[in-house]
Amino acid sequence: MSAQFGRWNFGGKALDPDYQRKVRSVLPPYGPDGSGSFVKDGVSILYYALHITKESRREVQPHLSEAGAVITWDGRLDNREELIREFPEVLTKASTDIEVVAAVYDRRGADGFARLVGDWALAAWSPRTRSLKLARDFAGTRLLYYSIDRDGISWSSVLDPLVILAGESLALNEEYVAGWLAYGPAAHLTPYVGIHAVPPSSFLSLRPGKQSIRKYWDFDAGVRVHYRTDDEYEEHFRAVFEESVRRRLRSDRPVLAELSGGIDSSSIVCVADAVIARGNAETPRLDTVSYYDDAEPNWNERPFFTKVEEHRGRSGCHINVGSQEIANFESVSERIPYTPSASRQISRANQHFIACLKSQRNLVVISGTGGDEVTGGLPTGIPELQDLLARLLLIRLARALKGWALSQRKPWWQMLFDTIREFAPFPVNGVFKPAGAEPWLDPRFVLRHRAALAGYVSRLRLLGALPTFQKNLTTLDALRRQLACEPPAAEPAYEKCYPYLDRSLLEFLYAIPRDQLVRPGQRRSLMRRALAGIVPSEVLNRRRKAFVVRSALQVIAAEWKRLIEISCSLESSSLGIVTTEVLSQAVQNARYGDQVPIVSLMRTLSIESWLREIKGRPFRAIRGFDSSDSLPAQDQLKPFSVTPVG
Repeated sequence: MSAQFGRWNFGGKALDPDYQRKVRSVLPPYGPDGSGSFVKDGVSILYYALHITKESRREVQPHLSEAGAVITWDGRLDNREELIREFPEVLTKASTDIEVVAAVYDRRGADGFARLVGDWALAAWSPRTRSLKLARDFAGTRLLYYSIDRDGISWSSVLDPLVILAGESLALNEEYVAGWLAYGPAAHLTPYVGIHAVPPSSFLSLRPGKQSIRKYWDFDAGVRVHYRTDDEYEEHFRAVFEESVRRRLRSDRPVLAELSGGIDSSSIVCVADAVIARGNAETPRLDTVSYYDDAEPNWNERPFFTKVEEHRGRSGCHINVGSQEIANFESVSERIPYTPSASRQISRANQHFIACLKSQRNLVVISGTGGDEVTGGLPTGIPELQDLLARLLLIRLARALKGWALSQRKPWWQMLFDTIREFAPFPVNGVFKPAGAEPWLDPRFVLRHRAALAGYVSRLRLLGALPTFQKNLTTLDALRRQLACEPPAAEPAYEKCYPYLDRSLLEFLYAIPRDQLVRPGQRRSLMRRALAGIVPSEVLNRRRKAFVVRSALQVIAAEWKRLIEISCSLESSSLGIVTTEVLSQAVQNARYGDQVPIVSLMRTLSIESWLREIKGRPFRAIRGFDSSDSLPAQDQLKPFSVTPVG
C-alpha cells in the first residue's frame, strides 16, 4: 500500500518544519517509490508511492483535480473501465486510477464514493470550501486514521506518525483491548484514545465548526437472485469469483498467493491460473507460498498444497513453521509496535516469507481470508431454518428441520430451539456471559465491555431483512474487525488483497437462497459444484482443516520460566484487565495439558507482551486506561455514530 499523510491547521498556520521532518522520517518504508507533497494555507499533504500497476507509475500525487480538489489515493480501482466509459469527455483508457477517481469526485462529490469499487482509501481537500473528506472502501481493506485536536486535524494511512506526534500523552483505549481479546476491536477504534480509524464503507466530512461520519454504501436486503436450476447458480458463481480473482491479478510484477491446501486458497490459485492462461490477467506470473509442520499430527497440509502444485505444474515456496520461535514475551524489536499485532517478533518463518517476496519481486499477496465465512463453510443449517421461520413457511420448515436434524445428529426439537433463541430479546442460555469473558479477566473490566467481548452481536429481527442477510452483515463486520488489526507492510512494502471480500461477489452471495450455499451434509455446496474440474477433487472434497493448538502449548512450555517471572508483575493486571492469580493458574493448566480456552489465553498473553514492549518506549508517554471525563475538555470525544446510507 502507498502511504498518505495530512495535517490541516484550522487557523491557517504553517506546519512546523520539525513536525514535517518527523513525518518524512516515518513514511518512506511504506511507500518506497517516490514522494510528493502539497503545502498551502495551513494544509500540508504528503504521499509516498508503492507502484503496483503500469498506470500507477504515471501518477502524480497529491493530485489536483479539474475542480481544484487536492486528492491522495491509495488503492486498486476495479471498475475503472466502466467509469471511463461514463466520463468519456475527460477520461481515456490511458487514464490513471487517480485521474478516474478525481473525475468521479469532481462530478459526484461524496456521492461518488459508492461508485468506487475496489480496495482503497482516499483523502480529498477542497481549498475553495475549506473542507476535508476521508473515505475507505466498503470492506476496510485499506487503513486511514485521523486525530482531531483544538488546532486542527491530522490523518494518515499508517498509525505511526499520529502516535509519535501526539501533542500530549496518549491514553490506551480500553474498548480496543477488550475487542482484541475476543473477536477483534470495532473497526473505527485504535489502541489510543483520541486516534480513530475511518469506518469501512464510510467517510469523514470535516469543515470549520462541523464534522460528521456518514455511510456512503451498504448492501441492499431487497435484492434477491433466483434461478430455476442449480446450473445457473453455478455459472453465475464461477463468473463473479473469476472476476474477483482477476481484479487482484492487476500488477506488472509477479503476484504471490498464499496456498494453504484448504479449499479457499486452492480455489484462488486454480482460478487464477485459468485466468492467466487465457491472457486475461496483467500479472506475468502467479507464485505461491505454503506453510507446513510435519511434526503436527492434526495439521498435515503438505499433501493438499502439493496436490495443487502438481495440478498447476509448478511448486512454490515452502516454509517450515515447526519448531519455530513463535513468541518471546520479553522481545524488543527495532520497530516500535503501535498495535498488538505489530508487536509479534519476526520469526524465522516470517524472515523466509520476506526473502520469498524479495527474490520473486512480489508486490501483491493474495489471501483466502473470508472464504470459509462467506461461502458456507459453517454448515449448521440454523440460518436457513430461521429464514423459513421468519417467512412463516412452516411446512418447509418442518421438512428442513428433519433433514438438518439427521445431518447434524441432533433431535429436531433441539434444532428448533437453536433456531428460535436468537430472536429472543434476552439471553435464553442461562446467565449472560460474553463469549470472550474468560475467567482470568477482571470482572469490572468484563462489566464495562460486555459488547466488545461478545463480538458486538445483536439479536435477530423477525421483520425486515431475512435472518441470513442479517447474519451475513454480522459476519462481514467481524471480518472488517479482523482486517483492522492487520498492520500495513513495510520493508518490504506490499499489498494484501482478499478475493472473498470482493463487493460484486458478496452482492451475489448475499442475494441467493441459503440452500444454494449449504445443504444437509453438503457444506460449501455451491462452491464445490461450481469449481468441480477446476480445483483438484482431493482438495475440493476434503474435510475441514483441523484446529491446531499444539504449537501454542509448545510456546507456553518453552517460555514457562519467563512466564512465571512475568506473572509476578503483570502490566495487564495493573491496568485492570486481568486477575493475576487466575491467569497464572490458566497458564499452568495449559502447561500440564488441562482443558483451557487456548486461543483466548494466547491473545491475553500477547496483549501482556505488547504492553511490556511499549512501556518506556522513546515516544510520548502513554497513560493507563482513562475515561473520557478525565481527559482535557478539548480532547473529549463525542459518542461514535455512523449515519446510514440515505
